[in-house]
This record gives sequence, structure tokens and C-alpha cells, in this order.
Amino acid sequence: MSDIFHAGISGARGRMGRAVSQVLDAREDVVVAARFDRGETVDLKLCDVIIDFSTPEASVALAKACAAAGGPALVVGSTGLTPEQEAEIEAAADKIAIVMSGNFSLGVNILIGLVEHAALRLDARDWDIEVLETHHRRKVDAPSGTALMLGEAAANGRGRDLKELRSAPYDGITGPRETGKIGFASLRAGGVIGDHTVMFASEDEMLTLSHSAMDRSLFAKGAVAAAAWVRNRRPGLYDMQDVLGFRQA
Repeated sequence: MSDIFHAGISGARGRMGRAVSQVLDAREDVVVAARFDRGETVDLKLCDVIIDFSTPEASVALAKACAAAGGPALVVGSTGLTPEQEAEIEAAADKIAIVMSGNFSLGVNILIGLVEHAALRLDARDWDIEVLETHHRRKVDAPSGTALMLGEAAANGRGRDLKELRSAPYDGITGPRETGKIGFASLRAGGVIGDHTVMFASEDEMLTLSHSAMDRSLFAKGAVAAAAWVRNRRPGLYDMQDVLGFRQA
């Protein structure tokens, strides 16, 4: 099989779509076969893989179309999906290979492992966990997909499901904090690309694990690496832990 592959970009005129386009155009092993946005038609047969940074609704529609056609493979970077939409993409992965992630950064994916390890080692009876994320003023969903990934890692470390441990947002008179719960806080301001901090706090000390994105291209580079990796994979739902070799795929 040729080392050169053909990629499509869904959400091509968005901020991430433009960043992905720049990364792809700079590579010699990729031909950009299609650039399109929601509502525009595309010949799926032109592509070996499509990188999607669009909207939850558009991502689901694209996943269904690719599955019905038997390809191409898909990299989904859209955030804000409902559980039902995630289930629809997971169903499409029965027919095609899909990488879906709330964050394509190497650093964030290492942070996920550190958070899970810390949550495993620090007793939930003594250590509270809070996840704080900050993004630009144009981001429409909260908490961010990455914040939820970090929360899931913390819950996994404690051997529980995040749905069981996630606390409601603090607002008004809420009463004392519930032991073992995982809290989330979101800030929106200016042009912040993405900052994430996970705080572990006991009565005596505090541990913070954090990551700051300084250039949007890091996400685009990760998504392109995921596209190169997934284009020849068997059907299934993968994430960046698989792409980076942190989990055996």
C-alpha cells in the first residue's frame, strides 16, 4: 500500500479545520482530497480518512455516512456530544475505524495517565478532586471535552464511573462538599486556547496537575497523526491512548 494517503477535512472553514489544513498542506505524505463544511456534499471515496472538527450533529451524520459506505476511516474532534450522539458514533465504529478524542495533545494524554494514577493512590475519604478548565470566549460547551476526560480518568482511578461521582456546579448555598465527589469549574475569557488543572486537596496539602496549550497547531498535529494511524485499522472505536501506544490496540 502506498505511503501517501488521501485525507478530507470536515469543518474546514472553522478554527481547527484551518489549523488541520495547514498541517496537512505542510506534509509530503498526504493529499488533501476534500475540504467541506456542514451541509456540503463530499465524495467519500476520494478519502482514506476524514478529520472532523465540526459540530456534534455534523459529526454524527458524517459517521453514519462513512459507516454506510464502508469507509473512509474517521477522526472525530468535535466536543459537546450528548451520550446519545456518542452512542451513535460508537455504533458507526462497528463498520469503520474511528478515533474520537476530546483532546489530541500528547501532553494532555500524559496528564490523563498521571491523574488516574494520583486518584488511585490518594484516598477518596481524605482527598477532594476538582477539575478547572479555561478556554476562549467563543467556546460554546462546558465543561470542555478534555475536562470530562480528566474527570473520567480520576473516576477510573477510584474504580468508579464519573456519572456516580460528578458533583453539581457550585451555586448559592450548596451545603458542605460531599466526600469523594469530583467537581468541575469552567472559565471563558479572551483568546485562551486551553488550560486544564486537576486539583487534589486534603486538609493538609494540595497537589495540582496542569497543562496549558500555547499553540492551536498542537491539536491539529495530533489529529493528523491520528489520521495517519487509523486509516489502515480494523473497525473499532479508538482514542489517543491507542494512537500514542499507551494502550495496546
